[in-house]
Amino acid sequence: MSKGVMSFFCFSVCTSFWEKIVSKTNERMFGMKKKAFVTIPFCIVLAILIATSFVLTSKKPSAPYILKPQQLAETTKPAVVRIVDYAIVKWTITLDDKRVTSVLKKWDYKTELDGFGSGAIINSDGYIVTNAHVLVYSHQMSDHDIVSEAFSILVDDVATENNWTHKYTDAYLKQYTSYEIYQKGVDVYLPTVDDPISAVVKRYQQPTDHGKDVALLEIDGSNYPTIPLGNSDSIQDQDNIWVIGYPAAADSELLSMHSYVIPTMNKGQISAVSKTTLAGSPVLQINAASTHGNSGGPIINNKGQLIGLLTFRGDTVNDQEVQGFHFAVPVNTLKKVFNKADVHETKSQTDKLFIEGLTFYWAGYYKDALSKFEEVQQIYPNHPEVKRYIHESKQKMGSSKTLWAKHKTSFYIQDIVASILILILLLYTFTYNSKPKSNTTSNPLSTDHESD
Repeated sequence: MSKGVMSFFCFSVCTSFWEKIVSKTNERMFGMKKKAFVTIPFCIVLAILIATSFVLTSKKPSAPYILKPQQLAETTKPAVVRIVDYAIVKWTITLDDKRVTSVLKKWDYKTELDGFGSGAIINSDGYIVTNAHVLVYSHQMSDHDIVSEAFSILVDDVATENNWTHKYTDAYLKQYTSYEIYQKGVDVYLPTVDDPISAVVKRYQQPTDHGKDVALLEIDGSNYPTIPLGNSDSIQDQDNIWVIGYPAAADSELLSMHSYVIPTMNKGQISAVSKTTLAGSPVLQINAASTHGNSGGPIINNKGQLIGLLTFRGDTVNDQEVQGFHFAVPVNTLKKVFNKADVHETKSQTDKLFIEGLTFYWAGYYKDALSKFEEVQQIYPNHPEVKRYIHESKQKMGSSKTLWAKHKTSFYIQDIVASILILILLLYTFTYNSKPKSNTTSNPLSTDHESD
């Protein structure tokens, strides 16, 4: 075979192979393009579906338009209680003198002395912290002093009723009446609940040092809302604070009796952090408006944490009380009292559910909010706000948003299926499956042999 023939033979073979490669490549590309025209849009739709589910399930309810003070009021006021400390003196008269007995019968032959203060629930099992000086009749005053005060009230009533002089009435009643200490005790009024709960004093520190003026009470029950404890060592001058309690100035005769058990919340700032009592105990100075009745009430920071108890005011000026100069026992002092009493703060399930409900409600997820509020009502029916929020959630149910995060499991399954479908479609698109064709063309090599 000549070199020319050999060259022609090699050229023919290479050309044939190249034509087949090009033909198959073109055929494969055409097939892929044809399939991709259908499969790629489906893949895009499935990818968008996966991305959408991720966005929906990761979206958390938020209500940035709700002001911080409103949030704090709703979450902390339910744990602020009114405290009534009392002593009852029972009288007996040895003469059947209707001028005196008519007065005694009005009060069932008893004179009640009472004092008021505020307190904060710090444990879901009903532990309440307040000032020791709030317990003036049940713990601080002697029986002799209690009877003397009660007797003065009785003298005033009898003298006024009969138009007698106080001197005569005092002498007359001392001669013909006797007494006994009928009862002493401490009652707690929960917010918006008209009936009191009797409290047991678990820890009482005689308030000789205003910086340690602390008492710990306990009431029966469970799942009470609470105020979490902060750290008074981290407080800075001019930090924002809020005072919550039951100031006497808010007990107007023009208000209903129910208003008596609704707490008041006032804003202020920390005025000084380094002051101490004469005994050397640290105290916080604040400028929030407060007065008698606020004693023992909580002071909270912008996280809703208890940082102190309002305890005493500054000196009067020209016999006038000056607002904006008040002092508090720091929370770290309170913690020492709790430790001695083996009482520890506990997170309340009531708080958790109520805060979750508020978050949903403020963000417009009224259906989910209603579910949380109803759970609160089941475990703690006395919650002061939950009935109102249940009512309002039901009214707004028609405009409730959908909380997609609740359906994460369904979205996960959907995303897995979508991912598998995308993988199958891509494999189908980029994998060429050509059908074998019968070889009808002659082999160039055999033809050349025959020609030789």
